[in-house]
Formats: sequence, structure tokens, C-alpha cells
Amino acid sequence: MRPAAQRWERLTDEQLLSLRFCDLGLSLSATALRDPLERLYRELSMRGIRFRPHCWLAEEWFSPDGVPGIAIPFYLAHPRLIRIERRFMREVEGGTRESLMRILRHEAGHAIDTAYRLRRRLRWREVFGPASQPYPQAYRPRPASRRYVQHLGEWYAQAHPTEDFAETFAVWLQPRSAWRRHYRGWPALRKLEFIDGLMAEIGAAKPLVADRRRIEELAEDTQTLREHYEQKFARYRLPRRSAADALLRRVFTVEPPRRDAMAAASLVRELRTPLRRQLVRSGAYSDYLAGELLRFVVGRCESLDLYVRGPRRRQRELLQRLIARLAKSYAERQLPRVAI
Repeated sequence: MRPAAQRWERLTDEQLLSLRFCDLGLSLSATALRDPLERLYRELSMRGIRFRPHCWLAEEWFSPDGVPGIAIPFYLAHPRLIRIERRFMREVEGGTRESLMRILRHEAGHAIDTAYRLRRRLRWREVFGPASQPYPQAYRPRPASRRYVQHLGEWYAQAHPTEDFAETFAVWLQPRSAWRRHYRGWPALRKLEFIDGLMAEIGAAKPLVADRRRIEELAEDTQTLREHYEQKFARYRLPRRSAADALLRRVFTVEPPRRDAMAAASLVRELRTPLRRQLVRSGAYSDYLAGELLRFVVGRCESLDLYVRGPRRRQRELLQRLIARLAKSYAERQLPRVAI
């Protein structure tokens, strides 16, 4: 008999949506996720950290309260599931090797916080704020703030003290991140230095919490994929990246005008250097923050699957105006609230 994954991978989307998660027969150890997880463990080892978060497949990314582990979304376990996620959600969180490692480092930050009960420490609370602070449904980021690191994008460290810690830990953990140089002169450097000292203190210690439960594990999930996406659609009706997306859709198109049409993300990458200079010359952005804004724009172009339309010269002019408008909005802190 063929393995379960090979039986359902040829189903139509409509047929696949009718399957329950527990019937997919997915195993984390038998997927392409094994190598990235081993890489995460090597990075922890190189930093002198004994702790290894256990991982399992679930519906979404999360690290449960009280359990020092990482739930990884089901779609990353198989290319067929990645395609259906992209079709319905227009983007795949962790769909590239780089973004996958970024999220794993972030979630490892949550897991190590739980494993060593770090948020209970007075110094942790002084640096990041109280973890007991209510978790918002959405937040309005301050892009120009240097009190927070930039890692996952959308200035996620500003969402909550625990996210601030996880983002800062991820930057610290990433090999060759040169965080001392990148964040020189930023108040955020104090947070990175705190984590550097904290990990040196606890790295070789045995974790205080050893709970190995797998919360909401996929193998026990009787919900169908259709039910999952219906719930996800309802949740994502909150305003999200709407201002930037609306501007990008006015400049670019979702329908490629010809077979060899250039992807909008490729045009932004091609013009990254002059656009970056444009932002720095405006006086509102450091070189680093300008790079972060352009990375955000590239990510939105990729997620929306946008293409260049019309003459290249005209598209370049429109893109320059768009970047200037986005920069003005961000500098004035007129960003839409970002849904969590």
C-alpha cells in the first residue's frame, strides 16, 4: 500500500479540503523539516545552550504557555499542502528556508523563556516589561523606533513584551548576525546584551520545565482542512497591511500582462540601492531601517503575487513615488494596526 501522503497528494483542492488533519498521516521526522530543525539545534549548541525545544505538527505556528516546545504548521510538511496554503492565504509563513529559520529562532525564544521561567526574573521584566501585560488583538507599530530589533518584519517586537524577548533572542541566536554592529547606538542593543549575558548564565543549566506534551498535535486533530481555512478567513478579516497593499496594487498588477512579465518583487530588488539612498536622503530613515522597509515591500509584492505593467521607466517612477509615500506614512506613524 502506498504511504498516506502519496495517496492524497493527487487529490483536487476540493477533495483535499474534505480530509481531516488526522487522516493526512504526516510525520515530522519524515519531512523536509528535519534539516532545518537540526540546524536550529546546532545554532543553540554553538551558543552554548543545552536546551532543545521539542517540535510537532499542528495547524499553526505557536509555542504553548507552560510547554517549552514549538508547534509547526502542517502545510510545511508537504509541497502539496504548501500549494493549497498559498492558494487560500496568498502567502506561506516559513515557506522559504530563510523565513523558516527566522520563525524557528523566534519560537525557540518563546520556548527557552518557558523552559527556564525567564519572564519571572525581575531583570527580564525591567528590560522587556511585564509578561502579564494583556496581549492585544492588534497593535500600531512605530517603525522609526530603535528600542526594538527588526527580525520577522512588521515590527513584531512591539506587539508584546514576550514577543520583544523572542524577537531579540532570535536576532542574538542567528549566526553572523553582527548584532553589535547593526544595533550600535540603538536602545535595543541593551536588550541584546542582556540576552547575551543571560544565556551565558543559564545555557549549561538543566531546564526548569521539562513538559514534553504536544499541544493540539495534528495527529489528534479531527477538524477538516475546509473548516480550518474557513476559521482562518474569519480571523484575517481584521485590517492587515491594508495601506501598503492598496498602494502596491495601484502601481502593479496581479495579472501578468505577458508571459515574460517581471515580478514586482524583482523590480524592487533591482532598484534596492537607489531606493535605499532615496529613503536615507529623506532624513527619516537610517540605512538599516531603509533596508527593513524595502524588505517589507518585497515581501508584500511576493505575497500578493504582483507583476510589473507598462513601460519600465514609468514603473520605476511610480515605484519611487510609492516608496516616498510609504516612508512619509511610516514616519508620521500612520500605519494601519497590524493584526496578531
